[in-house]
Amino acid sequence: MLWNWNVIDTCFLSSSWHVTTQGMFAVSCIGAALLGVSLEFLRRVSKDYEESIIRQFQRYAAAQMDSEISPFVCGAPPTYITYRASPLQQIIRAVLHLAQFAVAYITMLIAMYYNGYMIISIFLGAFLGKFLFDWGQYRIVLGQ
Repeated sequence: MLWNWNVIDTCFLSSSWHVTTQGMFAVSCIGAALLGVSLEFLRRVSKDYEESIIRQFQRYAAAQMDSEISPFVCGAPPTYITYRASPLQQIIRAVLHLAQFAVAYITMLIAMYYNGYMIISIFLGAFLGKFLFDWGQYRIVLGQ
């Protein structure tokens, strides 16, 4: 494969994805960009799901601590609790990981055709996806 800027008569992934018109190529570029957007979306969904599992466990642990009468001793070391995801939570985590892996792999395969327009479309999709789905929220501790 060589770097190229071909628009007409290009073929991606399989013989059924044979581009014969400029319109088909434009749709292919939009699809490649949407792959980049969807990858960032899946990363965000996975991150949010992980955080929801942690919050759920924190609520559970706080409820357990409230039910026990154990006063906190000043200067005592913190108590650590180990939590493991339930089988259903783990299945959901695995499915989200599979979806991320599949989208990333297909994106990589498309990029391996070395078509400049498709690679630019993938980059723009990754940029747009990051912009839309990864607004950073940071907690900063003041006074320490």
